[in-house]
Amino acid sequence: MSTEPTLTDLSAAVLARGGELRAGGTDTTARQRSGISPGPFTDLDGADGLRGCTPLPGGGLRIGALTTLAALAADPRVRSGWPALAMSAGTAATPQIRAAGTLGGNLLQRNRCWYYRNPHVSCLQKGGSGCPAREGDHHFGVVSGDGPCVAPHPSTLAMALLTYDAGAEIHGESPRTVAELYGDGDRLHQADHLLAPDRILTAVLLPPPLPGERAACHRATSRALGEWPLVEATARLALDGATVTHAAVAAGGVARVPLRLPEVEAALIGREATPGVLEAAAATVLARCRPLPQTGYKTTLFRDTVLEVLERAAA
Repeated sequence: MSTEPTLTDLSAAVLARGGELRAGGTDTTARQRSGISPGPFTDLDGADGLRGCTPLPGGGLRIGALTTLAALAADPRVRSGWPALAMSAGTAATPQIRAAGTLGGNLLQRNRCWYYRNPHVSCLQKGGSGCPAREGDHHFGVVSGDGPCVAPHPSTLAMALLTYDAGAEIHGESPRTVAELYGDGDRLHQADHLLAPDRILTAVLLPPPLPGERAACHRATSRALGEWPLVEATARLALDGATVTHAAVAAGGVARVPLRLPEVEAALIGREATPGVLEAAAATVLARCRPLPQTGYKTTLFRDTVLEVLERAAA
């Protein structure tokens, strides 16, 4: 008889004990030290069915939420069929983090705002009444959106999954889209996602591959290695000759949630991927920028990062 905990057991444990679920645990110590995650922790490790990739009928792919970033980046099926996801997983964080960090953990991680992570400072994310970053040092903050919290969402994989219209499998609930894990950001006052503390993300569901997909991702960082991106972007293109027939573009580091960029996509589809068209498409993101006093530099960096991935994908 199996002694492994069921997902229902784990969910019930969080309801009974409080605290939070833990996946790879790469951020646990830092959050404990800052007092924002005192525990107790209910470990998902050991639960069945949360690891690995399984083909879906019709050509899609189910990826268990405890699959590590390193495994995602190395999986030949992901690399060939969903290259934007493999690229994003392979460039996130550091090799050590990728070896332990999980898909689900990356999607549901907490933001890196230094006010939120300071045990002596009250903020919206900790149940306070205001956002001290808005009036304080916010030079890593958002450049798009008007929500009450100005901390950018940190998930690289969520950004990539938006370009695939990926689904999220939740234990005990109907599937939803990855985008619906976050909403528009206005409701993310005390969390970085919309799942209840006892809800378990079990897998991500990918649609069938796009034949001939060209993909690119880029992280604009302030130093070469091991740095959180100031802005990042992912692009997926399909071309018939020089004409763009499919475009899916998303960005991170610029808003309270990862952003899909339909305005960029609309400026590309049906047009030849000339330098002028790519530049004009990237420039459409400027209309959504409403920088804070210290994040004006992200306006042009946002545009240029999007242009970078468009040029790489179209090459």
